[in-house]
Amino acid sequence: MRVKVVCVGGGPAGLYLAILLKRQNPSHDITVHERNPEGSTYGWGVTYWRGLLDGLRAYDLASARAIEAHSVRWTDGVAHVGDLTTRHHGDEGFGIGRHRLLDLLTDRARTLGVRLEHESELTEPPAGADLVVAADGVHSALRTRHAGHFGTRITAGRNHYIWLGTTKVFDAFTFAFAETGHGWIWAYGYGYSGEHSTCVVECSPETFSGLGLDRADEGEGLALLEKLLAPALDGHRLIGRPGAGWQNFRTLTNRSWHHGSLVLLGDAAHTTHYSIGAGTTLALQDAMCLADALHEHTTLPPALAAYESRRRAELLSAQSAARYSAQWYENLPRYIHLPPHRMFALLGQRHSPLLPHVPPQLYYGLDKAAGQLEVLRRFKRWLGPRAARALHARSSAGRD
Repeated sequence: MRVKVVCVGGGPAGLYLAILLKRQNPSHDITVHERNPEGSTYGWGVTYWRGLLDGLRAYDLASARAIEAHSVRWTDGVAHVGDLTTRHHGDEGFGIGRHRLLDLLTDRARTLGVRLEHESELTEPPAGADLVVAADGVHSALRTRHAGHFGTRITAGRNHYIWLGTTKVFDAFTFAFAETGHGWIWAYGYGYSGEHSTCVVECSPETFSGLGLDRADEGEGLALLEKLLAPALDGHRLIGRPGAGWQNFRTLTNRSWHHGSLVLLGDAAHTTHYSIGAGTTLALQDAMCLADALHEHTTLPPALAAYESRRRAELLSAQSAARYSAQWYENLPRYIHLPPHRMFALLGQRHSPLLPHVPPQLYYGLDKAAGQLEVLRRFKRWLGPRAARALHARSSAGRD
């Protein structure tokens, strides 16, 4: 059956859904509307892991091969804590420039016959569409028009952060922690090309105001950050983006993800803290799930209900990990004075629901033992999802 689909938002989620739907049925009439000019986008690089690449290969091998070919990869993690450095071998990670990723998905969508309309902003569902997909981000205009139905809730995090680029090409996923007279400031860095890396800088409100970052102009702020993070940057500069200053991360949830023929996708439906590096991955997985649901169900209501139900369940572990990860950084003084190798080990365990309630040195010993004792490993795996479900149940009860 031929259907007319309108995707509002030409980010990774909207473009990838259009690709998948066209592959399912080339006769579908699919249009992607993007408010920005073609070739313009925010951000620097995005990161993803092997699991996403495996999924991309299963759903569209051509785009997966293109994305992998234009990605950089790493297997190590590095932490700079003051003048000390520790390096650990870990899982394989990938980085790709956001510009490059969008270009690849745009080319693939066009090849398949998707209509792309740039500099086209839709603030209400267009008439005549069988399905309208709001993939227009955390500030979704379509979702906002029906805010009462969707039950959008936004919670601001405590810490301040800024998303920057740098000419330093990191050869590993890099963490840098610098102590100042006003507390600690830190950065997450990863390469996404042979010339640039992403560098996200974060600090507490007290450090932010104490260093004068709330009053500094862009040039002054970048110069101060370059000085503080010099050991990790190796003399390279940081690059800002006009109009993109410091923010507090906002966790967005919705009571419902669909309304009639309108459905939410990616950041329009949910956000997860940037410290777990999963935003783009989760958005693309949303697209995979929605495409599956539309293929498996012959009518729209059960398809959208199945999509929402499945993705809510799949997101529980990621949302739990993101919540605990953000809290780990908000409570950095609890961990930062451990020996660097121990601090880095607990950094890798920051998603654990146990860690905030166990003395860090004791948790480190238990975690090391868990690597040798199968019963403890099973207990940790058992506890994580159950803690996430319990928190979700309490949250749902509070909404009711």
